[in-house]
Amino acid sequence: MAWAPDYVTATDLKGFLDIPDTTDDAKLAFAITAASRAIDKHCNRQFGLLSAVEDRVYTARWDVALGKYVLDLDDLMTTTGLVITAAAAVTDYTLRPSNADLNGKPWTRLVLNSGGRASLDGVTVTAKFGWTAVPVAIKQAAVLQASRLFKRKDAAFGVAGSPELGSELRLLAKVDPDVAVVLGPYQRRRKVG
Repeated sequence: MAWAPDYVTATDLKGFLDIPDTTDDAKLAFAITAASRAIDKHCNRQFGLLSAVEDRVYTARWDVALGKYVLDLDDLMTTTGLVITAAAAVTDYTLRPSNADLNGKPWTRLVLNSGGRASLDGVTVTAKFGWTAVPVAIKQAAVLQASRLFKRKDAAFGVAGSPELGSELRLLAKVDPDVAVVLGPYQRRRKVG
């Protein structure tokens, strides 16, 4: 899996929309990519995985509740290749939330259990950031949002339905309301970076 991938395939979307041929494959591909990036923006995260470890620099902040310094990290689901370096290598840390790996969720914080104040600005974390698999809910949201974007071509001026029948619907400039519900548990409240 790549960083910021498309979350579904054209075959997935064609099955959802009951499209039997390849005539609209290019349009479907555009809708899928646009839907995937809309999901990323809505959630303040992406659901791909780096192909190799990468260095990223973070600044620690004091967490009053923990009484320790904390780094807000990009999503991390594997400790393979994980190295934390401040003035020297950091070995006394805790990944949070606890049990994230057991629940199929990423770690998003790193708690420094010890370390001097001088080394808290510019902490380098080397890791393979991202999600090891795209969650099923994200795939469902991508299919729903991509189908909406694909069908947008049939909605003149952003309006679908018929005013005569009372079924007029204005298409919104945000993710579909059902998609927003599905994405709720995956939304990251604070953007890292």
